[in-house]
Amino acid sequence: MRVINEREDLIHRITETQRGLGPAFARLQSPIFTSNLTMRQLRVVLLLSVKGSVSGQDLAHDLGVGLGTVTGIVDRLVAHGLVGRHEDPHDRRVRRVELTEAGAKLIEEIHDASLRHYRHIIEHLDTETLRALDHVTRRIRAVADDLFAP
Repeated sequence: MRVINEREDLIHRITETQRGLGPAFARLQSPIFTSNLTMRQLRVVLLLSVKGSVSGQDLAHDLGVGLGTVTGIVDRLVAHGLVGRHEDPHDRRVRRVELTEAGAKLIEEIHDASLRHYRHIIEHLDTETLRALDHVTRRIRAVADDLFAP
């Protein structure tokens, strides 16, 4: 019973520590905060960066909204030049949505900014801590790969 309590305590402390990093990252200048996109628009851009070309129906399902809502979100993202629509080559009735070059560039800028901020933090750690962090990060990645494999 004590092991379970210790594990739960450790998991709680780790997640609370990570939650505490949020405000520090929020103060940094990042394209995620300066893009002028709504949360739903940003979510669509992020989904497209992972999934590639998707149908409006798939986006509606992923966002948990109706197709009409997705149409409005995508219209605004098209106006921003971040996504484009095209006919599905296998079913002309279906319109697919995908990132444009500008959308892919925004995602790259968001990832690069995050990595720069993270690197700035970990550069201040001693070598022994970096070794431990490397080990833990690799384990987390392996578990995530196992849990969320397509």
